[in-house]
Amino acid sequence: MLRRAGSGGRLSHAYLFRGPAGVGKKRAALAFAAALNCLNPEGGDACGTCASCRKLAAGSHPDFTAVLPEGAAIKIGQIRALKQALGFPPLEARCRVVLLAEVHTMRREAANSLLKTLEEPPADTLLILTGDEASAILPTIVSRCQVVPFFPLPYQEVAAVLEKEGTPPAEAAALATAAEGSLGRARLLAAKELLAFRREIIATLLPLAPEDPRAVPAVLALAERAAGLKENLPELLALLKIWLRDLVLLAGGMDPSQAASRDLADLLPAAARRWPPEQLLARLDRITEAGRHLHRNCNRAAVCEVLFFSLL
Repeated sequence: MLRRAGSGGRLSHAYLFRGPAGVGKKRAALAFAAALNCLNPEGGDACGTCASCRKLAAGSHPDFTAVLPEGAAIKIGQIRALKQALGFPPLEARCRVVLLAEVHTMRREAANSLLKTLEEPPADTLLILTGDEASAILPTIVSRCQVVPFFPLPYQEVAAVLEKEGTPPAEAAALATAAEGSLGRARLLAAKELLAFRREIIATLLPLAPEDPRAVPAVLALAERAAGLKENLPELLALLKIWLRDLVLLAGGMDPSQAASRDLADLLPAAARRWPPEQLLARLDRITEAGRHLHRNCNRAAVCEVLFFSLL
């Protein structure tokens, strides 16, 4: 669709690439920007070798601007600076491209400041916004863009990329499944060794009962390490939810080979025997509650301590 729009001169003034994190939205935006300004396009794609393509790949193209979150959000100062820069015509490209990444983080005042530019962008300017499908984006932003949906990648493709990058096949398959089709998330899980830490947490807590004297030091030690993950702690909680979800499905008769937590295959049977489905659902709720506490900036170590004790 993007190739047809670019080659046929039917470009929208603004696109919103919306879908899960880590599935290639920003990569697609860069590829689209390169194709639009390539000096020697091949079948609707960029050649990758002309001066325009080389500049874009090096991050030095004067007519490509990327606006990324500063810290946790895109701020109004960034939008004001962008609007000022758009007051000048493109320097050398046929079409100036502006990438606004992760617009779901944009604060309301910044989003409102962007509306006029989205309605009437300068000539020869294309705006590409990317956003998470699970996060709220102002309807006034969405209504002014042509939405291009992105979806999770096939697990086999994610695993294949990870294997090319040097991940052993069994680990690549487990990462692809745990990341639920997000290559970016799979890479994060691998880099932070979150699968291994999840396994350690479960293997440590599974044989312990709340009244066991070994439980307190074990939980405190695990909670301290989990708190050290900082901004990656929500990913660990998501992995624990996947494990509990597998246990619920196993209780409902799912074939163990279909479990998403393939790296925990040896621990799943014992865990499935330990709790009835209603207790598993209660533990899922506790992980969700822990996520809400983290979102409110509660003390990470305290949140993890309460959560891990509740999982005994």
